[in-house]
Amino acid sequence: MAESPSSPAEPSWRTSVPESTAADLENLLGTGMGAAQEQLERNGGFLPFALVVENDGEVRLVAVSPADADSGSDDEFDADEMISDLTELLRQNRDDFRAAAIVCDITLVEEGSDAIHVATEHRDGGVFAAVLPYAANQATREWDFGELAADTNEPAIWVD
Repeated sequence: MAESPSSPAEPSWRTSVPESTAADLENLLGTGMGAAQEQLERNGGFLPFALVVENDGEVRLVAVSPADADSGSDDEFDADEMISDLTELLRQNRDDFRAAAIVCDITLVEEGSDAIHVATEHRDGGVFAAVLPYAANQATREWDFGELAADTNEPAIWVD
């Protein structure tokens, strides 16, 4: 039976991983998207951050400071370096948690849109990523969010 396009809550990757893995990855995906949307609405943007599901099931936020920001300015930072630092921090501490997600702001070049990107990974090898396009609505002074879509993702934390 083919999946209907109207059921994005049940992507095909879900059947290829254990239920507990899928639940961890979906939890991180939803939490990451929600936190990024909240930061956009509150601050007009967000810095890359990570979330982990600890071994006891608790979800925790992991963040790093932008290393190259000029003092007194939040405008200049290297997001790629922050993502690299987050990945390395997660790799070094991967025995303390069973799943992780890195959340960042990306540009969808072909669509000409910004998007929230959440890349999740589980210690058992399961990976899943999604993007949520967004744009500022000048008329309402609020954010308009597009359709959540699956994206490709390669393991980065549980690799040696």
